[in-house]
Amino acid sequence: MFRAYGTAPTEPTGDFYPWNTAFFNKGFINCNASTLQSLAQLHGKSPFFPSLEDQGGTLLEDPTAPGQLDNVGVGVGVGGGMNASQAAPLSSPSRSSPHSQGSETGERFSRKVFVGGLPPDIDEDEITASFRRFGQLVVDWPHKAESKSYFPPKGYAFLLFQDEGSVQQLIDACIQDDDKLYLCVSSPTIKDKPVQIRPWRLSDADFVLDASMTLDPRKTVFVGGVPRPLKAVELAMIMDRLYGGVCYAGIDTDPELKYPKGAGRVAFSNQQSYISAISARFVQLQHGDIDKRVEVKPYVLDDQMCDECQGQRCGGKFAPFFCANVTCLQYYCEHCWATIHSRPGREFHKPLVKEGADRPRAVPFRWC
Repeated sequence: MFRAYGTAPTEPTGDFYPWNTAFFNKGFINCNASTLQSLAQLHGKSPFFPSLEDQGGTLLEDPTAPGQLDNVGVGVGVGGGMNASQAAPLSSPSRSSPHSQGSETGERFSRKVFVGGLPPDIDEDEITASFRRFGQLVVDWPHKAESKSYFPPKGYAFLLFQDEGSVQQLIDACIQDDDKLYLCVSSPTIKDKPVQIRPWRLSDADFVLDASMTLDPRKTVFVGGVPRPLKAVELAMIMDRLYGGVCYAGIDTDPELKYPKGAGRVAFSNQQSYISAISARFVQLQHGDIDKRVEVKPYVLDDQMCDECQGQRCGGKFAPFFCANVTCLQYYCEHCWATIHSRPGREFHKPLVKEGADRPRAVPFRWC
């Protein structure tokens, strides 16, 4: 049964969270200075660290692909971490002031909203007309410009509102069923079809599991292919069940609309958990009969000196290469990479470099 849905859902608080809502009043006020600095270094630009740059753009998702789903679970392959009773609640704690749970500017939601299950014959103008009462908007979907189609090809689209307040108005008008939001829209052949409305709450982009720990970017992994409905707290719980020692998780969002880009970061408190995660290379996410494998790589920084020469052999420049092999796990300048990896057993190691919005990639290395 559908039931009326009047206000935005409130975030649960309780004994599961070791802090009250004041913890998030000005970012993470109970974190020590080193933790805050590490958070900023890990996060890039976000509602909590607005002065930092993020070069990434908005990526659009395909909800029909494995993993682009709500209520994501995990297939556990490694022991350790929290037990089931500890990890059961997977909702993010509330943050910031009564006017905001995601940003000091008063914003609570991304201006980009997913809408799925659209009638097959509804076009862009009809979608716009269905949602214009909530405010100025643009309707978009993946490859829209290239396809020159007036109809969303896969039955879903994104509503890009001019004002964040329009998202709250849309939520207020929705009906709820099984913790999902729906609104009825009509097309030329279908009247009052319920379509799913999926807003993104800004406070779900970061989660600190252990505020007493100093976050170490060199014990942090990049997680690629993260389903966009997945919250930071859920990512933290999944990785903690698998490897233990998680102290922070974050979902990468684009700087303009603050919508998930399909990637995240997880910081560990110990080297063993970090090595276990990067050695696995993939984490298996499960939802019903659909599995989604997400890639795990070391989080590569672009402001580290060469661990071998400390910049003496490269004119004090930052090291361009990181070796993710567990026998290395170090940053190298070109000279030191060639020297160290000419040794027997290391000649097949592949360097990683930082690419775009924090995504590490392997690069070919030609010997001189």
